[in-house]
Amino acid sequence: MRLFLSVLLVTLALYCYEANAITCPALATDMTDFLFLKDTLYKKTLEKYNAPPEVIEAKMKVKTCTDEMSLSSRTLIGKALPTPQLHKEEEEVPPSAKKLG
Repeated sequence: MRLFLSVLLVTLALYCYEANAITCPALATDMTDFLFLKDTLYKKTLEKYNAPPEVIEAKMKVKTCTDEMSLSSRTLIGKALPTPQLHKEEEEVPPSAKKLG
């Protein structure tokens, strides 16, 4: 569990260093999947990154440690993870709509 905590803190430090930073939706999804998906499903999600097999195996090895944690502990960690936020472009209001509102 100490290894997982170290990995989690490093990940948060690298990707979430600003309090007002917008988290990449893919990163937020990957972190949540890491905690809650079964091994076989999570391994398939890692394949989309075209990572070397030894990198995937290393991540799966860490995942086996986190899978030993209770569901309530993983849920608490999941609640602390950033949620994906999408950039919303400011929508231009057409002149006709301004007259109505």
